[in-house]
Amino acid sequence: MNLDKYIHIDQIIPELSSGSKNEILAELIAPLVQKYDFLSLDKVYDVLLTRENLGTTGIGEGVAIPHGKLDDLEEVLLVAGRSLRGVNFSALDHKPVHIFFMVLAPEKSAGKHLKILAYISRLLQDPTFKESFMRAQDREELWNLITKA
Repeated sequence: MNLDKYIHIDQIIPELSSGSKNEILAELIAPLVQKYDFLSLDKVYDVLLTRENLGTTGIGEGVAIPHGKLDDLEEVLLVAGRSLRGVNFSALDHKPVHIFFMVLAPEKSAGKHLKILAYISRLLQDPTFKESFMRAQDREELWNLITKA
């Protein structure tokens, strides 16, 4: 699967600056709101927070995959972010999260949405990929890693 269909280089945040779960969600949404004027920060935030309230998307081992569906989307959108210091994201293993992949999908795209979530989950189970992600020097290196995976 090529993630470059769903993510652009400006949707990669090499160093997230926020220190809390709610701030991280807002920081992950920001590149999309800047790029797509039909998206509302508040609406996307509410969708993600509603999903988080059902159960954390912090899957453990330093990884979180916040996700949600929006009725006004026509395509899946991704944002990748990295926190070198780690953030308390209420992960299942209670450890700080360093790697974030946010997935937003159209309301009516269950199949594609699930395939992308599964692919990202498998990718982030690969210790070599995670190590390379954490060692990447800049946005471009992260972009190359994500789009060549």
